[in-house]
Amino acid sequence: MPSGTSHTRDEGAHPVSILVIDDDEPLRGFLREVLDQAGYRVLVAGNGNEGSELYARHHPDLVLTDIVMPEKEGMELIMELRRDHPTLPIIAMSGGNAGFSGSYLTVASKLGASATLAKPFTASHLLTAIEQLLEPRFATGR
Repeated sequence: MPSGTSHTRDEGAHPVSILVIDDDEPLRGFLREVLDQAGYRVLVAGNGNEGSELYARHHPDLVLTDIVMPEKEGMELIMELRRDHPTLPIIAMSGGNAGFSGSYLTVASKLGASATLAKPFTASHLLTAIEQLLEPRFATGR
């Protein structure tokens, strides 16, 4: 989709919203920029507690969350979101600690993540994962 184009649910609807949760500030900035340029409305949080609060206030269409974070880990957040919002698309991302990224992402999938991304990933991989999760959701309406 060309830069400046907005992803929307239906004609005349508000842009599709994505909540990004990661404790790495430079990565949050990069993700916000990529998603803004792709036409999404972006909310950002620095940890799982902030992410939970933002989700409760704004009910975004998709959540993109890190796994290893202070205050509330991504695993706990994924379990809570999946329990309370069974159809919510959730993408878990992790660079892991000491090379355990794959293990974290496998567990995240088992706990309810709809998709996973191993850090580092490209903007193209991110946007493809998001589009694959959102397309069926908005193709037939909510």
